[in-house]
Formats: sequence, C-alpha cells, structure tokens
Amino acid sequence: MTAHEPGTAHGKIFVGPYAIGTAVVGQTGALISENSGDPVWFRPLPSPDLQNADFKVQTYHNPRTGKAQPVLTWWQGSIAIPPTYTNLPGGAPEPGGCYYIYDDHYRLLKTVFAHHGFYPDEHEFLLTRRGTALFVATKPVPKDLRPYGGPKDGAILDSEIQEVDLETGKLVFSWDLLKHLDPADSEVPASDAATSGGVWDAYHLNSIDEGPGGKLLISLRNFWAIYDISKKTGRIRWQLGGKKSDFTFGPHADFYWQHDARFGPDDKISLFDDGCCNQPGGTPEQESHGLVLDLDVDGRRASAARTYYHRPPLFSASQGNTQALDNGNKFIGWGQSSYYSEYANAGNTQGNSSQNLLYDAKLPGSNISYRAFRNKWVGKPSYPPSAAVKTGGGNSVVYASWNGSTQTKAWRVLAGPAPDSLSVVVRHAERTGFETAIPTKDPGPYFRVEALDEKGHVLKSSAVVTLTR
Repeated sequence: MTAHEPGTAHGKIFVGPYAIGTAVVGQTGALISENSGDPVWFRPLPSPDLQNADFKVQTYHNPRTGKAQPVLTWWQGSIAIPPTYTNLPGGAPEPGGCYYIYDDHYRLLKTVFAHHGFYPDEHEFLLTRRGTALFVATKPVPKDLRPYGGPKDGAILDSEIQEVDLETGKLVFSWDLLKHLDPADSEVPASDAATSGGVWDAYHLNSIDEGPGGKLLISLRNFWAIYDISKKTGRIRWQLGGKKSDFTFGPHADFYWQHDARFGPDDKISLFDDGCCNQPGGTPEQESHGLVLDLDVDGRRASAARTYYHRPPLFSASQGNTQALDNGNKFIGWGQSSYYSEYANAGNTQGNSSQNLLYDAKLPGSNISYRAFRNKWVGKPSYPPSAAVKTGGGNSVVYASWNGSTQTKAWRVLAGPAPDSLSVVVRHAERTGFETAIPTKDPGPYFRVEALDEKGHVLKSSAVVTLTR
C-alpha cells in the first residue's frame, strides 16, 4: 500500500493475481484482501498456467424462487501467454475454461459454459436480474486473410456475446461479431497472425454492459471502439471511436486499446483507457487512465467529464477497469501495471495526478490482475476455522485462522490433557490478521479455537489439534 487517505468506500479488494513473462509471486488464484493487503480469502490454483479473471461480487437472482443472494463469480482457465501458449493471440482464452458462481459460504452454486463451439472468455461474466449470465465467448474461425494482409490459411479470433439461462444452461441470446463488424476496421494488422498460429485477433471484445431498454454496451480493444447495440434487433445504434466513429471528440476524450466500457447516469459512460499498446513494449498512444465521458447522443459529441491518472505515470499494455463505487468514488484496476487505486469522484488531470487519490496499492513483484474491484462482502465459510500450536518462549502459541470469514472479530482458546477434556484458557484474543498468534501458559497438549463475532458469540470451532514441539 502506497497511499491511504480518509474517504475510501467500504468494502474488500478483489483481484486474480497472475504474471506475464515472469514467475508469479506466490500462487495464481482468487484473492480477497483488506486495504492493508492482509488476505481475507484465497483460493489458490495448482498451476501458474491456470488463471482466474473478473473476480468480483455480484447478485444472483433466482427466477424460480424469486430470491436474490450475493455471490462470488469468476472465470477460470488458461490464457494464451507466450512462450507457454503461442497457438492463439496473446490474451485469448485456451479451450477448457469455465465460469464459477460461489455463494457466501464459499460453496459452488453454478458452473457455466459457452455454446456454439466457442470458449468461455476471461473478459466478461455478468449476471442479470433475469437469472441469466451475459459473457464473452471466443473461437478461431478459419478464413483466408490475404485480403487483409495476412496468410491464406489463417483464422480470425471471433467473439460472440452469449446469454445463458442459469437454471437450465440453455442459450437464450447470441450476437456474433464476425456477422456484424468488418475486420478490416481493426487497428491490429493481420500480419500479426504470424506470431499466433495464424490466428488474427482483429476484434478483442473485452467488456459487455447492459443498460435500460435492452441496450448492450460493448468494447472492442483492437478497434479502439465502443458500440451501443439493440439487444432486441441486433442493430448497432452507434459507434464511439475507431475508424467509423459516429462521434467527434472534445479535448482529452479520445481513447486507445480501451477496456471495461460501462453505462453511467445521464448519458455518461466510463472506461479504462489503456492508451497503450498493440504489443508489449510497443509505443503508447497516450498515458493510461480512467475516463468518464459525457455523450451528446443527438449531437454525436463525446466530452471528457472526469479523468483519473496515476502517479507515477502508468502505461498498461493490456487489461484494466474503472469501477463506479456507491459513494461516488472510482476504483481503478491498472491491468498490466501492478497497481490498483481509489479516487474521489472529481478525479484529476494528467498534470496533477496526485489530486483526489485516496488509496493506492501494488501487487507484489510483477504480479498483475486483469481487473480489480472494491466490493462489500460478508463471508460465512461452511468449513471450520484452522488451528495449529507450537511451543515458544516457554509458552504454547496457538495460531488461529479462518479462510474467508469476515465476521470473526476475536478468538477463544480451549486446552486440556485429552481431546474430550478441554476448558477455556484464553477467553478473548482480538483477531490481528489472517492468522492470529495467541500465547498461553497452558501445556495442553490438546487445543481447539473458537471464532467469535463482534458480540462474542461463537461462530464455529476448529478441530482439536496437538502441540508440536
């Protein structure tokens, strides 16, 4: 953590750490943490070639029961990262991925897959009030790329917006980019396919948002363009940016290689402007930043309403997001740069990038996260706390932890000469982090811990453990 000022929104921080081109520090997986960086819940993955992405809190609406519940959602699979994977363009999902929905007890509710032979893509998984999920699905489609400057026996990495009913798994809506958008409008040359198994990443669909009246807002990184689509008719209502933009741009309103386009109030949209780059190490078009645009839809004019820059300046070659928080603040995940930050709503300018910065932190080493979020979350694990005990300084030291519990405020320690003969030896020890060390003079050798809530009520007990000398 490099900055923490008053005024940040309530909530935990959600990231999916992994690394590109270097060894990941620790493990890949899904991580909830405090502002301090102290972990709250971590679900590690067994291989650095597996990643989690778009890890966040959403609301699952069950149309059968009419109930709504908070859930954790994320994509899991392998991303095409050279040199391990060069069969697809960098950042594309390899076959075999899926989406997970977990409840607040950290139990699996749903696993979601794509249809039409497409692969579940890490870039978006969005739950709706209809009990469905909207997501990006991707697959290479064989195509003669010579008209675009690529190989004859090539392929285009096509993307499809898919919507699946979560109860039945049936596909209820789809919209195929290749059927609606000319790949010739891409800012990425088809010759790039030579480095990715002949597959050209012409589009790179990286976000979907749903607005009122059945509108969809989508972002195509490699077109430098955002589209408003009528879900009912499939018609493109307007294009913002790119080679065929319907809008002109005011000062500081243009964007390049963007991610995470979201509807906002009063004809505003937000996005993360990477401003950089077709390839890692490539030349940036401009400095990366969060951006809120004010759209005059009738006059076809886009103006910069808010900007959010970082100090030191960052140039993120990929990924990133701009999240609107309940208190008006903005939470920025800097994608391929390792930072995540929170700003007061007023934001800042490129020449005054420290203004309105409330929180700033950096993942360890070269670890990055596709997106980063601040979400409110109450975790109530279905499994028990963990305990261990060792001798130290003539005392016994009990170590208590409970992966994912947000309600544990203190610990009670029981000890005794036999597993079924335990009594309280430490009545109340304040939780001091993910793992709390609690000294006691009691020799045990059998111990158990109890997790206490803010009122001192027992939430759950650990198994009985034995003193290790």
